[in-house]
Amino acid sequence: MVSLIHTALPILRSQLQCARAIGRRWYSDKTIDPLRILFCGSDEFSIASLEALHTEQLRRPHSIKSIEVVCRPGKRVGRGLKQIREVPIKSTASELGLRIHELDTFKGWTPPDGPVDLIVAVSFGLFIPSRLLTAAKYGGVNVHPSLLPDLRGPAPLHHTLLSGRTTSGVTLQTLHHKHFDQGSILDQTPAPGILIPNPDSCTVPELLRLLAPRGAEMLIRGIQNRVFVPPLQEVKSQFEGFDAKNLTHAAKITPKDRHINWKDWSWTEIQRRQRVLGSLWSVARPNFTRKVSDKEISDPFFVKSLEKRVIFQEIEEVSPGTVPEGALSQTGPGLPFTLGFAQRKLHDKALYVYSADNKLLRLNQLKFEGERFNDALIAAQKARMFALDDLGNGDSELIMFSNKLV
Repeated sequence: MVSLIHTALPILRSQLQCARAIGRRWYSDKTIDPLRILFCGSDEFSIASLEALHTEQLRRPHSIKSIEVVCRPGKRVGRGLKQIREVPIKSTASELGLRIHELDTFKGWTPPDGPVDLIVAVSFGLFIPSRLLTAAKYGGVNVHPSLLPDLRGPAPLHHTLLSGRTTSGVTLQTLHHKHFDQGSILDQTPAPGILIPNPDSCTVPELLRLLAPRGAEMLIRGIQNRVFVPPLQEVKSQFEGFDAKNLTHAAKITPKDRHINWKDWSWTEIQRRQRVLGSLWSVARPNFTRKVSDKEISDPFFVKSLEKRVIFQEIEEVSPGTVPEGALSQTGPGLPFTLGFAQRKLHDKALYVYSADNKLLRLNQLKFEGERFNDALIAAQKARMFALDDLGNGDSELIMFSNKLV
């Protein structure tokens, strides 16, 4: 008998380790009633988790009794605001036959059928009030696409790429009663994280497609293991104990993030923001070295009337060796110029400008606010922001790109 026990113990240990390693097959011994879940989501990242939850409900109805979905109402867009753009998760919830609640605020709202067992928030955007979390039997959990506490905030995917990270990950945390992204960490991608394929060219949609299924798997593993049932067993983050100044806050992306700072941004920074955020912009304004009087320059209303927002569709680096050396201007960052006669000979309709690290950039397509995209030189001429003399030389003193925000 003793011999049999000694023989069986290593096998049992091995089976236990395998079960723990395969998260989706390792079920908790915490016995609870089937869950009534209120799922709060919005975009493609949250859709992956909702679909996984629905599949888990069909497969294990004794684990999940019901799922209801909360999403934001559609917004009016387009000319005349005649079209309504629905949040992506609404159509998915409808296809799955789930009950939908469209809310722009939780003020005065409670689940129609009484308190739920668990609130799940994934890429939602609205803060879920403490009264709803307290009323829910097990509070709430959140799937966040970063290795918390690093990249707390509403735009972790964007800031992962903007900060040049080569790895990422997902975190399952409890919903905090007072603050976003400060709950207890229940599960997290282990160090060093998930490698980002081609980090120098990766886009936000590509990163989302990489992390969304990982977040869904982590959520289902948490549901199966009942990690939200007290006593909670917190997981130590690889960033635990880091000074806040060494962590990145993933703030909401605003138009200011797309405004090129010609004085400070290198070509690497411009290129990265263009890839992650889309079209960048600046302010076109006269470079007051001539053609206007001192009185006009001192008049802020006059100066403001000459400023125009300009949006760039294509910016690319140009090797100085590919253009005639004598045609290059020696202007500083943010002062666009043409190649003069050489440009006219090459039928080149671009504008050229230097970045803060003195890299030569070609502006192929741009538009001034209210206009359509056009070849950069043509668009600037039509907006009367750039002039050519009889020889085809650009008058670079007529226009500059300002760091000033409008």
